[in-house]
Amino acid sequence: MAATVAGGGTSVDRLRTGGPRLSVGMTTANLLDLGHEMERLAAADVELVHIDVMDGVYCPQLTFGPPLVKAIRTPLLKDAHLMVSDPLSKVEAFVAAGADIVTVHLAGVSHPHRVLHVLGDATNANDPDRGIIRGVGLDPSTPIEIVEPLLDEVDLILVLAIDPGWSGQSFLPTTPERVGRVRQLIDAADHPILLGVDGGVTKANIEEVAALGVDLIVTGSAVFDGGDVAANVALMRARTAAGAARAGGAPA
Repeated sequence: MAATVAGGGTSVDRLRTGGPRLSVGMTTANLLDLGHEMERLAAADVELVHIDVMDGVYCPQLTFGPPLVKAIRTPLLKDAHLMVSDPLSKVEAFVAAGADIVTVHLAGVSHPHRVLHVLGDATNANDPDRGIIRGVGLDPSTPIEIVEPLLDEVDLILVLAIDPGWSGQSFLPTTPERVGRVRQLIDAADHPILLGVDGGVTKANIEEVAALGVDLIVTGSAVFDGGDVAANVALMRARTAAGAARAGGAPA
């Protein structure tokens, strides 16, 4: 089922227009004041909240599960990024908790087609009239070609610019070339697919990331550091617009 939004069109179509969107990671937010954090993001016109799910198996860290996804009360799209082993047994719980986007990592999936089929048949808990955006994540060591057999089933390809699960990493210099190769696959596909980048995105490099021609940019600490979410989002959106203009896209 294509992920649709009120007023016609699909969620994918909406997110592909108007320049790159910020998907703001919650790992560095104040989780003891989650409601206020969501209000600050909404007031800054952020459209997506990114929830990093790590199981301590696929990644060394242990973070969030479906209860946190459910606890986030917000009009923002909930972008659940599952860095877990055996996601087939877990994706339905995240959908039931209210995830609008579910991304799984191909390096951790034995049967990726089955996972994508389950997500494609799922009912969105926030709005039954729209489906789930089905994403696949590519670690820096994952061959780009692995996604080719899945293009008919995928709505989002998320290119990781760091190794998942370790904090303090810098944006890998191999990322632009990998993003370009994924863009070629997307442009040759017969339906719209979002292209995202996640990891190592800062205020200093977000313009260069936006210039790669992506649709979604995941960033967390750069938004919450210093406490002024509105000012941080405004700065990053301005630099994103400048990068998108260089790539020939429209500003966000």
